[in-house]
Amino acid sequence: MRPWALAACLAGLALAQPAAAKDFTWAFNADVLTLDPHSSNNTFTNSFLGNVYEALVRHNDKIEIEPALAESWERTSPTVWRFALRRNVVFHNGESFDADDVLFTWRRVNAPGSLARGLLGQIKEVRKVDSHTIEIETHRPFPILLASITQFYVMDEGWSRANNAENPANLAQQQESGATRTANGTGPFRITDRRPDERTVLEPHARWWDRPQHNLTRVTFQPIRSAATRTATLLSGGIDAAVEIPLQDIPRLLQDQRVQVIEGPELRTIYLGFDHERDQLLYSDVQGRNPLKDRRVREAIYRAIDVDALVRGVMRGKAWPAGMMVSPFLAGAPQDLNTRLPFDPEMSRRLLAEAGYPNGFSVGIVCPNDRYVNDERTCQAIAGMLARVGIRLQLQSEPTAVWSRRTANRDFSIFMLGHAGLPLADSYSTLNEVLRTNSPTTGGLNYGRWSNAAFDTLVAQAAEAPDEQSRQRFIREALAIERAEIAHVPLFQQPIAWASRRGIDLRQAPDNRLRLWLVKVD
Repeated sequence: MRPWALAACLAGLALAQPAAAKDFTWAFNADVLTLDPHSSNNTFTNSFLGNVYEALVRHNDKIEIEPALAESWERTSPTVWRFALRRNVVFHNGESFDADDVLFTWRRVNAPGSLARGLLGQIKEVRKVDSHTIEIETHRPFPILLASITQFYVMDEGWSRANNAENPANLAQQQESGATRTANGTGPFRITDRRPDERTVLEPHARWWDRPQHNLTRVTFQPIRSAATRTATLLSGGIDAAVEIPLQDIPRLLQDQRVQVIEGPELRTIYLGFDHERDQLLYSDVQGRNPLKDRRVREAIYRAIDVDALVRGVMRGKAWPAGMMVSPFLAGAPQDLNTRLPFDPEMSRRLLAEAGYPNGFSVGIVCPNDRYVNDERTCQAIAGMLARVGIRLQLQSEPTAVWSRRTANRDFSIFMLGHAGLPLADSYSTLNEVLRTNSPTTGGLNYGRWSNAAFDTLVAQAAEAPDEQSRQRFIREALAIERAEIAHVPLFQQPIAWASRRGIDLRQAPDNRLRLWLVKVD
């Protein structure tokens, strides 16, 4: 062979080879709360575990439903779905996956301590047809079942029993089990080292059933709570990517030719919630009653907050004012309700006087300081706005781990929270999880315990609507009720801002989930 021909041949072979595999280190502003896939309803924790555990179906990076552990399905009646399970799937420990693991997981999800159950309240029964076929029966017709099971992470029955992990550990009570610090899923990555608040190391699952698009050999996740430290570590080359960067750092990052910033809108709506249940607030100078039960007080709080100023100042113009509790980008969201009541501090003062608080009152507000984009600064700005109308906020700003336990245990008067309509990527998720009356199967994130029977009826009707037009009508009517009561104060949809060194494809998606099996490093 002539030298030039040999060179061309070798060059062609080199191009045909897959990109060299790489190590990848990334950071977020908080750690994974637990490795138990059923103990947490924390979005980041669930997102992280989606790289380790799998459900029957999943959302891709375009937020579309696609097969996962189930390779196909059909609806055999209005309330019964039959799933053909994927064959030749193995867990990280080498054990085979089959229908018994799905049934075990269903029992585990229904055990005390599980926070995953709230997403599956419409499911009546999961039953085995044969070793690789299962049926899911719902209480009533439930057209969005597939979206609701995207986080039904399946565990290996044998491994769970052998590792004292038959039941989920109750995170609110700081319980632990064999699944808290170790994991055994079927997903694209397996955990090889877990050091809470320090690092978690993952390696590719060599026998993963799917075809990986990544070229990673080792992944290291580092929680870096300080925003300044995250940015500095990225610029120094200590990490390859930061999945959440401060908005104020974007100009500085863009000045470095070695770094790229990836921005986009997120589905998450940031809002304020209230204690609707107690007759006397925990953190307030008002004795013998709960002013937050009075709609006039809630409206006064709403109208005293200048959300446009929050977007301009705190969020640097990179957020979208919210007029309802769901993002307008979620499926089923009514666009016409996404308008806010006018900012009117004078009306706030009048409403407070009418409610019997002419001099205002003091009340505590629980906020995270490392969970959402500029969360602590948002609460500080809101405190300044409410002070102008006489409501004196006692800011209780805490790290995510502490704030999560406090909100789950309802140790608050007012709280800040965010919800992205996930994992459904549908308005129904927020209605059912955040706004519906708290029960064993609904309202798992309804920490304020707001309750409205007409609202609940409409949400139930939306869940089993025969067509999309009817479903959207029920969703709109339900949101209109909550909006009229001002049961919560929606603030804005926050942005997604990621950064990495150049040459890394992170495949950012509006659900703000890093899908490691799609990441490529040059």
